[in-house]
Amino acid sequence: MNLDGCDAETLFERYGGLTYDDINLLPGHISFGLEEVSLATNLTPRIRLQIPIVSSPMDTVTESAMAIGLALLGGIGIIHYNNTVEEQCAHVRRVKRFENGFITDPVVLSPDHRIADVDRIKKEHGFSGIPITEDGTLGGRLVGIVTNRDIDFEPDRSRPLREVMTTELVTAPQGVTLAEANRILRKSKKGKLPIVDAAGRLVSLVARTDLRTNEDYPLATKGADKQLLVGAAISTRDADRERLAELVRQRVDVVVIDSSQGDSDYQIRMLEHIKATYPQLQVIAGNVVTRRQCESLIAAGADALRIGMGPGSICITQVTTAVGRAQASAVYHCARYAHERGVPVVADGGISSSGHICKALALGADTTMLGYLLAGTTEAPGEYFYEGNVRVKRYRGMGSIEAQLEGGEKRYFSQKTTIPVPHGVSGTVVDRGPLGTFIPYLMQGVRDSLQKLGYRDIPALQRALAEGALRFESRSPSAQIEGNVHGLHSFKEPTLPAR
Repeated sequence: MNLDGCDAETLFERYGGLTYDDINLLPGHISFGLEEVSLATNLTPRIRLQIPIVSSPMDTVTESAMAIGLALLGGIGIIHYNNTVEEQCAHVRRVKRFENGFITDPVVLSPDHRIADVDRIKKEHGFSGIPITEDGTLGGRLVGIVTNRDIDFEPDRSRPLREVMTTELVTAPQGVTLAEANRILRKSKKGKLPIVDAAGRLVSLVARTDLRTNEDYPLATKGADKQLLVGAAISTRDADRERLAELVRQRVDVVVIDSSQGDSDYQIRMLEHIKATYPQLQVIAGNVVTRRQCESLIAAGADALRIGMGPGSICITQVTTAVGRAQASAVYHCARYAHERGVPVVADGGISSSGHICKALALGADTTMLGYLLAGTTEAPGEYFYEGNVRVKRYRGMGSIEAQLEGGEKRYFSQKTTIPVPHGVSGTVVDRGPLGTFIPYLMQGVRDSLQKLGYRDIPALQRALAEGALRFESRSPSAQIEGNVHGLHSFKEPTLPAR
C-alpha cells in the first residue's frame, strides 16, 4: 500500500527551510487511552524529565520561582545570568533548598519596619502574614509575626511593627515533616507556621494556603538527594569560569553555555574547561542549526545541544544578520546527527502552542525550551500591569538593546562595543496564570497529539521518525489559514478554566 504524505528526509530534501507552521503530521491509529501517553524524556544522558519542558535562561523568564515551579511539574528551569554571580547563585540555592510545602525564602521584616511596609508587601505580593526577626532577615532570631488581625483597624500606618506584632508564637522545630507541620497548623488555627532552629532563628515558613495546594508532585524532577534539579546559564567568556565555580559550589545540576552562535573557539574552550574541571557536571552547548556545528560541540564534550538561531518571537537575528535557519529544518537535521552519537537535543525557539511542541518532538527534539509561553506566567520575573485593558508582563529578548545594556551582550563575542546591534526586541505577553494550571493544560495538548499520531511515548514517536513510518505533509499558506480559526465575524480566544 502506498503511504500518504512523505517521510521527514524526503520532506526536507524537497522543500528546504521549513518552520513548524509549514508542516503537518498525518494521523496514525489510536489503540490506547490518553492517560496512557507518557511524556518522559532525557534532557541529557544523566538527567531525565517527566515532561519535555525547559525554561529559557532569559531575565524575563527564569529565576528561582520559575525553576521551582517547573521542577515540581516534571520539567526544569535554567536560571539566567544577566545578573551578578551572587544573585544567580542565590536563585540556584533557593531551588536546591526548596521543600515541598515549605517557604524557604519568605519575606521578613524587622521590628523597626512600619505597618506601611506590610501594606506595600500585601499590594505587591498578595499576602500579609510576615515573620519578624531581630535584624529583618531570614536566619535572624524570630521575635514576632504580623498578620491582618494585628493591623487591619490601625489608623496610623506609620507605627513600628514592634508595637503591633504578635509575640506569643506557635513555631515548629527545624526538620519537622510537612505532615506534622500541617497537624500543628490545624490544631493552632494559625495561618502561618514559622520553622526555627535550636537557637530560635527563622529557617522557613509554612502557610496554610500552601498546604492546601502543594500536597504532592509525583512528577517532580529530583536528584538522588530528593532535592529539585536546576540549571544555570553561563557565557563563553573566561571571566565566567569564576561564575561556574560558584554555581558548582551551589550544586547546580546542569549548565547551559549561552551563545547566539555556538560553533566558536570561545565555546569550545569553555566546554573543554568544564569537562576537564567538573567531569560530572552536565553541559548543554549551543546554539546550533547545522550538522557541522553539532560535530564541533559534540567532539568537545557536549552532553546535549540547544537548537535554534533566530526563530524566537522576540528574536531578530535573521533580520539583523541574515544568518540562521528555519526552526523545523534546524531541529530535524541537528537531531538526526546528534542522535546517531547518543546526544539529546533541545529545540529552542519558535514554539507558541502545544502543537509546536509536538512537531518539535516529532522532528527529533528530546525536549523543548520555552520563553514566550512561560513569560506571562505568575512565576516569571516581573510584575503584571495593564496595557489596553489586558493584563500583561514584560518580555524581552536577551539580544534586545535593553538586555544587552544590562549584561546580555555576553551572548555575543564583542567584549565591549560602543554600537550595540539589536538581535531581539522588548514587548509584553498576556497573563497565562500560574504554572500549576498552564503547564498541565499545555501537556494535555501534547498527549492528545501523540495519541492522534498513534504513539504512546516520545521514544516510540522518534523511532517512527527514524524508520520513515511517521508521515508529514507540507502546508501551503492557504492550508495554514484553513487550519486555524477563519471565516467568523468574531470569536472568543480559548482560555484556561477558572483558577
